[in-house]
Amino acid sequence: MTTELTTERTRIRLLEGHEAQMLLRYYLENREHLAPWEPERRDDFFTLAHAQSVVAENTRLYKTGLAFRFAILNREQTEIIGLCNITNLVMGIFKAANLGYSVAERYQGQGYMTEALRALLDWMFDEVGLNRVMANYMPHNVSSARLLERLGFEREGYAKSYLKIAGEWQDHILTAKLNPNRDKV
Repeated sequence: MTTELTTERTRIRLLEGHEAQMLLRYYLENREHLAPWEPERRDDFFTLAHAQSVVAENTRLYKTGLAFRFAILNREQTEIIGLCNITNLVMGIFKAANLGYSVAERYQGQGYMTEALRALLDWMFDEVGLNRVMANYMPHNVSSARLLERLGFEREGYAKSYLKIAGEWQDHILTAKLNPNRDKV
């Protein structure tokens, strides 16, 4: 049994093996839309075999507690609205992780990502027991800046040449959100 989070308009969960085609459709339909915000993708990224390997790897990471890589689905669970990932999960005295996300072009600007990430963050703080979730964005990504601000992330720094995105080393603004109930963590 894996985690499934429910919001008013979404279901947030791991994809199952038979849903790899849905993930491939998300990748293909949003290839150009996501290209400026992601690492360069080779053509073999956009294959069913790759989507199947991603679904299998996400399940493995979930079971080992190393990462949570969820799809954000519509209520009927027939289409991927976006993806949300909690990675670099460290427990012990740190209790922190990184947040990453993407949203389909056709669902952009409709509040789906805010809705889904609120549920994910509540789960990460209340159930997983994290103290801190970090999220970083490129300075020209105004949509991500606004989203993270709405979610209560605070700016903590600026990293030059932080990640290689769209084939170029990109600066990033570093943000984090602390668990509002961190005294209980």
